Amino acid sequence: MAKTPVRYEPKTAEPRQQARWAAADAFRMPTEGTGRPKYYVLEMFPYPSGAIHMGHARNYVMGDVVARSKRAQGFDVLHPMGWDAFGLPAENAAIERGVHPGDWTWSNIAAMRDQLKLLGLSLDWSREFATCDPAYYGKQQAWFLELLKRGLVYRKDSVVNWDPVDNTVLANEQVVDGRGWRSGAVVEKRKLNQWFLRITDYADDLIEGLKELEGRWPDKVRLMQENWIGRSKGLQMTWKWSGEAPAAAPDGLEIYTTRPDTLFGASFMGVAPDHPVARAIAQTNPDAAAFVAECRKGGSTQAEIEQAEKIGFDTGLKVIHPFDGREVSVWIANFILSEYGTGAIFGCPAHDQRDLDFARKYRLPVVPVVRPDGADEGFDVETEAYVGPGHLFNSDFLNGLEIEAAKAEAIRRIEAAGAGQGATIYRLRDWGVSRQRYWGCPIPVIHCAKCGPVGVPVDQLPVELPRDVTFDTPGNPLDRHPTWKHVSCPTCGGEAVRETDTLDTFVDSSWYFARFTDPAAAEPISRAAADKWLPVDQYIGGVEHAVLHLLYARFISRALSDAGLMSVREPFAGLFTQGMVIHETYRRADGGWVEPTDVELTNDAGKRSARQLSTGEALTIGDIEKMSKSKKNVVAPQEIVDTYGVDAGRLFVLSDSPPERDVQWTPGGVEGAARFVQRVWTEVDGFDPDAPAHESDAALVRETHKAIKAVSEGVSGFRFNSAIAKLYAFVAVVRDHGGAGGAARRQALSALVRLVAPFTPHLAEECWTRLGEEGMVLDAPWPEFDPALAADDEVILPIQVNGKRRGEIRVARGLEPAEVEAIVMADPDVQARLEGQTVRKIVVVKDRIVNLVVG
Repeated sequence: MAKTPVRYEPKTAEPRQQARWAAADAFRMPTEGTGRPKYYVLEMFPYPSGAIHMGHARNYVMGDVVARSKRAQGFDVLHPMGWDAFGLPAENAAIERGVHPGDWTWSNIAAMRDQLKLLGLSLDWSREFATCDPAYYGKQQAWFLELLKRGLVYRKDSVVNWDPVDNTVLANEQVVDGRGWRSGAVVEKRKLNQWFLRITDYADDLIEGLKELEGRWPDKVRLMQENWIGRSKGLQMTWKWSGEAPAAAPDGLEIYTTRPDTLFGASFMGVAPDHPVARAIAQTNPDAAAFVAECRKGGSTQAEIEQAEKIGFDTGLKVIHPFDGREVSVWIANFILSEYGTGAIFGCPAHDQRDLDFARKYRLPVVPVVRPDGADEGFDVETEAYVGPGHLFNSDFLNGLEIEAAKAEAIRRIEAAGAGQGATIYRLRDWGVSRQRYWGCPIPVIHCAKCGPVGVPVDQLPVELPRDVTFDTPGNPLDRHPTWKHVSCPTCGGEAVRETDTLDTFVDSSWYFARFTDPAAAEPISRAAADKWLPVDQYIGGVEHAVLHLLYARFISRALSDAGLMSVREPFAGLFTQGMVIHETYRRADGGWVEPTDVELTNDAGKRSARQLSTGEALTIGDIEKMSKSKKNVVAPQEIVDTYGVDAGRLFVLSDSPPERDVQWTPGGVEGAARFVQRVWTEVDGFDPDAPAHESDAALVRETHKAIKAVSEGVSGFRFNSAIAKLYAFVAVVRDHGGAGGAARRQALSALVRLVAPFTPHLAEECWTRLGEEGMVLDAPWPEFDPALAADDEVILPIQVNGKRRGEIRVARGLEPAEVEAIVMADPDVQARLEGQTVRKIVVVKDRIVNLVVG
């Protein structure tokens, strides 16, 4: 009598399996060695905003697939989770909601932990920590003091974005159209005494280290980092003043250029608005002061400056050209950055677009000095600067030279004249880590009028944030705390005050991966644990962190290694940057966003429309965008669990597109994944171990080995969508071989369950039990394939005629060239192609290609 099929119920199966894993403490990685190789997989840890959606989930599920497959392949797998918990959003929440930042953060952590656990992730929660916990940031303070002793931490005056309403420094990203992102106040440029880390000391090492990461990091990320560091070779030189020298630069105007070959094309000199010469002129010239003040209101990022209109102020000063002796006017220009080079440039409009825009606006000369090869002698520049290759002209002794040769000759002449020297500079600036806010790691320094800045003694760490603060007054509450900041100097015992700036949150995330190796260590980093687990074998996160977070982590690893706290200098051996989960957006007539769960979609004769379920109002279907709470186009894990089961959600976010690309969330897509879950269960549930052997057994065994090979390659190559596509196909093969014998089907189903386990772990555990296997599939070894059985029996050979593809044939794999040649010459399509021609030679590359030479 046929067995009655049992439907798979994820609502009961998934909690049951999660309870099994929890009872077995299945994902805790023991501290003692097991003798197995290690594998450390880590997703960029989240900021505890209070809710995760399936866009976040994709990142963590990818890491989980890697972790589970590596465990099955015999590795000790470290897969931890924590919280990047400091930062301005918590402080803003305190202001807006009247809650303490700590209470808001910890409640969000609790909520998000529960949501992550819904996903069935193989996380070692015993290693969990939050960066706002004194147990973590106290260790951060300890290594900060070590770097202070080593001279890698220092203070200096720095120009910052200052919000005069909130009384705080803003990051460049928090300045929108020249105004504070929250207060709307016009942002000012101010000089403040700030703490810095000497990342520039490691600029060359950071660039050279990128070579080690080739093949394991995306090329675009390595290039982005190299460009951010911005190593360039050029000329640093001084232009002498024509007439009386200003006191701010008595020896001349010092500039740096990467294009000394274009010196004969100079038509103006430019200085940044905060250059000493500009500041000196602004002190006595009201018009210059007004111009400088206007520049301070503009954007502060390089991208914003590039896009802004190029404006300038003629100072009336002039310098003398080092080669031809002519006078060149000096301007204050808004597009020059004081942080790059010397804060002054010579403008060559013909060969730099910013200089050209500026010159056209102020009717300055435009003299081309590099002519493209093949251009006529009258080559000129109108609206687009020429930045390509060519030879010099209009350049006296440089005429006829190629660009690189002209650069070398110009530098040689300047050096011979004693006016400058060749130099290498970097776009990278030292890392300013001071933040004027409460919710961050306190900088462990005490300021004494007699002794200066003094590090807090290690035995007094952690320096904890005081809890009794208020946010009813703008600015940093640590500045006005009545007791916390008042202490005795550790050196002289006199009255002193604590540093009230807190650290940039990028510091918190610059070493967390090392702390995960032993979160309970008395020292900041356990050398033994770090040596065992680091580097991280596979790091996964968004490309938005491709520069700063990754660069800072690479720098801190080097600094801590040189300080003897750890051995590894390159922290992330492998990096994968995943695409986003995107979703349609829906808006009301008043512009408000509506969540997908409150939307009904209809399709009338191909025309889609939407209405709000709760009000009946017609909605506008907007763009498909990255899931975000602000646009309410998010899908929460709980919604998926309740409707389809978490395995279906996990499967869909990985199956619909390559993992590095965006995936559009659609109800139809996740429904299809849920149907696949049921198909897998149906095949396993209907398994009859006593079915007699069948003539199709050998074919099913071959297909099983092919599936193992294809899925294994897909998982190891981060081609999860390809691996899942093969699983879909393999389930269809298993179904089509329903009459196979019990032994062949057991082999196929056992492999299927283990292959699907990293993607749908709850389903796999239920299937493993249903097959009568012992223990958990979590602990089962990854299936292996026999290369001979996994090989295709046939191959498709392209046929080329005189090197051009003209067709293809399907033949048995391994045929000798003579046999292939006979098949080719007997093929009707080939004969039609060869009509009227003589075959002079046939070249057969075994199992690859056939080439006919005809004439």
